[in-house]
Amino acid sequence: MRLFRVLHCLVLLPLAFPASAADTSAPGWAAAGHPTVEAPRVIGSHGLGCIAGAVAMPPEGPGWEVVRLSRNRFWGHPAMIDTLASLAAAATGAGLPPIWIGDVSQPRGGPMPWGHASHQIGLDADVWLDVAPRPARPRPARERLNVPSLVRPDGQDIDPDVYSPGHEALIRSAAQMPEIDRVLVNPAIKRALCRNHGGEAWLRRIRPWAGHDSHMHLRLRCPRGQAGCQDQAPVPLGDGCDASLEWWFRGEARRPAPARPPRLLPANCAGVLAAP
Repeated sequence: MRLFRVLHCLVLLPLAFPASAADTSAPGWAAAGHPTVEAPRVIGSHGLGCIAGAVAMPPEGPGWEVVRLSRNRFWGHPAMIDTLASLAAAATGAGLPPIWIGDVSQPRGGPMPWGHASHQIGLDADVWLDVAPRPARPRPARERLNVPSLVRPDGQDIDPDVYSPGHEALIRSAAQMPEIDRVLVNPAIKRALCRNHGGEAWLRRIRPWAGHDSHMHLRLRCPRGQAGCQDQAPVPLGDGCDASLEWWFRGEARRPAPARPPRLLPANCAGVLAAP
């Protein structure tokens, strides 16, 4: 039986109803303390949408520990929960310590008050890039963890005193999973991977993105049968070790992005937020 079928009713947190069905602000979505009780249903895109029927990633399991549980951001589509469990198994098989899983989505997805512009439909997840041997940590201790950056302060390359083959093994394990669409890492990490593995097919899925110097961001494509889900454009062909990567190290990439005008969530998300 797939993991999510066992976990569908696990870890329901205290109820917190949003103010009204019309409330689509980030605080309204963060106040929804539990998912809707229905079959999983994704609405909208990774950066503008919501999810009904989300399931919880258990706080710990074979090969993983969820960090900062107090955020209540460990909910996702069953496909994401299964993918994270599979990645944990792959990491264990590669001789790595249990993975630390960070934010997935809020119980009903939607915009977050802080921290992410995406993670809105249960198909994004952060996995911390820490491969040092360590004992299991109790849940309270996992609220205060910090992972060192793998990137030099100038952002131009990895920090050789921190970066290791174990980090590459963990990133490669994720990128080789067929269900994962792309893995976002800091451009300096992508540059190091290109230097060490240029031409290898899995590098295509490794995409550079600002930040992401101590964690990787996993993204799934819309699961089959989710008609209301909107996918991101496909990953370009090639290993990505080209001029598109070097753009990230020029001044243009370091300028602040212009402010985006407010965007409306899909209409069906109002019903997800208002549901009991």
